[in-house]
Amino acid sequence: MRSKAKSLFFPLKPTLKNCYEWQIRLMETFVTKKVSIVLLLIMAPTTDLDTKERIMKAAHDLVMQYSIRSVSMDDIAANLGMSKKTIYQYFRDKDELVESVVDHVINTNQCICNNDREQAENAVHEIFLVMEMMSKMFKGMNPSILFDMQKYHPVAFRKFQKHRNDYLYNVCLENLERGIKEELYRPEMNVEIIARYRVETMLIAFNPEFQRSVKKSLMEIEQEIITLYLFGLVSLKGYKLVLKYMEQKEKVFAKK
Repeated sequence: MRSKAKSLFFPLKPTLKNCYEWQIRLMETFVTKKVSIVLLLIMAPTTDLDTKERIMKAAHDLVMQYSIRSVSMDDIAANLGMSKKTIYQYFRDKDELVESVVDHVINTNQCICNNDREQAENAVHEIFLVMEMMSKMFKGMNPSILFDMQKYHPVAFRKFQKHRNDYLYNVCLENLERGIKEELYRPEMNVEIIARYRVETMLIAFNPEFQRSVKKSLMEIEQEIITLYLFGLVSLKGYKLVLKYMEQKEKVFAKK
């Protein structure tokens, strides 16, 4: 299966070109067929990032590692080697900075998701691409992020909830409808119930009690949840396809 570079952060009003550009600058570089584009972007200077974007990137990276509550404006300023006063020239307070980062994360995820849906060979393949994206997204992510956001930054959390309940719900719903049409999913399912169920299970991995009980990483938990969800959807035809993609995935990991 083709490996794709993925990122959590890039400017508003994203395009596919922007996705690739910020993936190279802000995350690891992964193998892609578009070698010439990747090489061009690797060589592109990063000094053209303006100050506001640099602040947002620093905030994003620190929050991903330490969660929201543990990262102060002083921490961000120290990380950037600039004064806190400079940060306040671009962001009124930490609330506004967190909201801006959440906006960027949401836009990036939608950009990548839309691209994956277009590139997916079928509904099952689409879910495997989602699993790949989430694996990169959750790697190194602090599991307290959503709890901190909900408690200390409610406006940002409401934006996340809207993204989950509107955009992600519709993505799940359309994937279910696609899979049934392709005869890869069971036709008797109530797609609205299953789509809503999937949206709700997205938060299980962030539940503090669940984390304490299973003692596994976000990535491991989410992979298990998605795999279980997928096997609950498929028809016999889809089941065989899932096994095929799983075998391909194992071969890719074995080469690493």
